[in-house]
Amino acid sequence: MDKALVNITYCPKCGWMLRSAYMAQEILTTFVDELKGVTLIPSETSGVFTVEVGEKLIFDRKQMQRFPEIKELKQLIRDEVNPTMNLGHSDLK
Repeated sequence: MDKALVNITYCPKCGWMLRSAYMAQEILTTFVDELKGVTLIPSETSGVFTVEVGEKLIFDRKQMQRFPEIKELKQLIRDEVNPTMNLGHSDLK
């Protein structure tokens, strides 16, 4: 099976590049063997912050009216790429 690519699309005008880069680092550190990579995509539309695994949208800031917590984002990605993977402290309630 091909490894998935995660795309983070963010609004550079809103100053969200550093947030996106931090999330990319956390994702790459957690999913070393499960992912092909993480791509940061600057949006030309203001206010955009979305995360996709492959072609599937897993988080949209506008729909949720908030940013994802990194723990939540890792769980959403895990559920797509390796549902049996233990995330350690990120799985604790």
